[in-house]
Amino acid sequence: MHEVLRALIRRDRAVDQELWGSFWDQLRDGALRPGETVALLSSLSTRMPDRDTLVAMLRSLDERRPAVAARLDGAANIVGTGGGPATFNISTAAAFLAAALGVRVVKTGSRAYTSTCGSHDLLDRLGIGRTTSYERTEERLERFGIAFPGNFVYPREVALLARSIVPMDLRMIGGFINSVGPFLAAVPVSAQLVGVSDRSLLPALGQVAATVTDRRIWLCSNELGVDELVGSVDNLLLPNDGTDPIHLPAEAPTSATDTIAELRPATGGEDVVEHFLGVLSGTGTALATRTVCLNAAALAVASGLIDGWPSAIRAAEDALRGGAARDLVDRLRTRPARAR
Repeated sequence: MHEVLRALIRRDRAVDQELWGSFWDQLRDGALRPGETVALLSSLSTRMPDRDTLVAMLRSLDERRPAVAARLDGAANIVGTGGGPATFNISTAAAFLAAALGVRVVKTGSRAYTSTCGSHDLLDRLGIGRTTSYERTEERLERFGIAFPGNFVYPREVALLARSIVPMDLRMIGGFINSVGPFLAAVPVSAQLVGVSDRSLLPALGQVAATVTDRRIWLCSNELGVDELVGSVDNLLLPNDGTDPIHLPAEAPTSATDTIAELRPATGGEDVVEHFLGVLSGTGTALATRTVCLNAAALAVASGLIDGWPSAIRAAEDALRGGAARDLVDRLRTRPARAR
């Protein structure tokens, strides 16, 4: 049994960066024993490791990546840990809206893990491609103000882990990968908004975020367990720079039906693309509109584009109602949406 597994099972010591490197080497070379990668993911997903082990793991993966020459200064990334109640693609909608009001946005994501339609699934249906390199990402940012990087931003070890556990499904034992996903992607931006659905993960993820010095990170959470800011409840933002938490109080409800049900994904015969475009066209539910505007405003404030929440929220509302967000989607679409 590899020493990484011994340490994780016994929980008697931290796993250092060198030991993680040894594990990745054996994974790459096919030298691990059968079941060791399943045991690794099962252990990590059952209980979040200690801070030193987690930071060492992330750094061990970083040191194995090719050097990232790009620097997307002034850009902001929005991403979540997944999990929580089923909602439509809030963060993707917020990314388009923030870009429409002038924020340079890099939206990372994945295919559906716990949801019915992940951000990559939605982009496919919209006919919007993902970039294949940092150079392409910079080009897309310059042209449209928004870019959707593909899997090249993630360590190749993640793909190796996924392949090594077949026929088991990563969705069954890979919850840890989803939880730390925002820190696995190499996105050289200036600000990052990370939605955390499971509030019990905030201490561990906060400790990891505090070790990051090249970008502003805000971890956001709420009592609903939605991994984005939600307009109907109190939200908490935890900065990684040692400043005080940011408390965003719930907005006054606009109707008696102002509940999380208004954030549900498309259901029944409703088309995912039509539902999504409806929200960005201003015809979604009142709570959906407020929630998307709130997340877009957070990107504007975090990136430094707009100083102050009231101004940022007003700018987001104007961009949504004026059609700028929907227009941006249409400009990016290279082909008709794929039929369901």
